[in-house]
Amino acid sequence: MELLIAFGTDDEQHLKADDHVGMSRYFMVYKISASGHEFVERRENSKYKGEERAAHGDAKKAEATTSALERVDVLVGRRFGPNLPRLLAKFLCVVVRTEIIADAVRIVQANLNAVVAEYSKGEARKHLVLHP
Repeated sequence: MELLIAFGTDDEQHLKADDHVGMSRYFMVYKISASGHEFVERRENSKYKGEERAAHGDAKKAEATTSALERVDVLVGRRFGPNLPRLLAKFLCVVVRTEIIADAVRIVQANLNAVVAEYSKGEARKHLVLHP
């Protein structure tokens, strides 16, 4: 199975570390399957503009993040906030305990069976935490 997976970042190289993934400036989107991975595109989190002052957990923030991630199956970050339940309705959310996006891509690919199994649960899915 091939999944479209977005990694939250501010600098295109490192996962967002100083705040929740929904606060990322960009999302680096990859196609990942058991046979490999391919970078697809960088998406700006432009829908977030105008919501900067909203409190963490605000439904408009979750909507902004989900609209920037159309057709994405999995969202990867170092931290998720109070909107995690709203995000799980749309994506499998994966916490990866690494800083470098290239490492996170490899970790997700190495754990793809667990990712696919949890993703396949639909709205009943829970978030995953993956370690290097």
